[in-house]
Amino acid sequence: MIIEVLKSKIHRAKVTQAELNYVGSITIDEDLIEAANIIPNEKVQIVNNNNGARFETYVIKGERGSGTVCLNGATARLAQVGDIVIIMSYAYMEAQEARAYEPILIFPDGDNKLLK
Repeated sequence: MIIEVLKSKIHRAKVTQAELNYVGSITIDEDLIEAANIIPNEKVQIVNNNNGARFETYVIKGERGSGTVCLNGATARLAQVGDIVIIMSYAYMEAQEARAYEPILIFPDGDNKLLK
């Protein structure tokens, strides 16, 4: 049996930009996506802690070290600058593998920088 499990999570990142007039997606600082083992164009689910919105999009690599978390296109309507979001990616695994799998959890600081 194949099941879908949490692969990676960027927990409590701050939205730094919301660009409505864009093709779509979420732009995330390369440091954060690399640490979370998320790759450009990967599908992610986003939960907005401020308003309860939950939505899916794909990742665009942002400038390394910038702290960027920018919602683009229609998703820009689902958050405001300063909102706190949780960004999650999932993977399909055999149930046995999933039992042993430990997701990668990233906890950025208030500026979306990796804690040392």
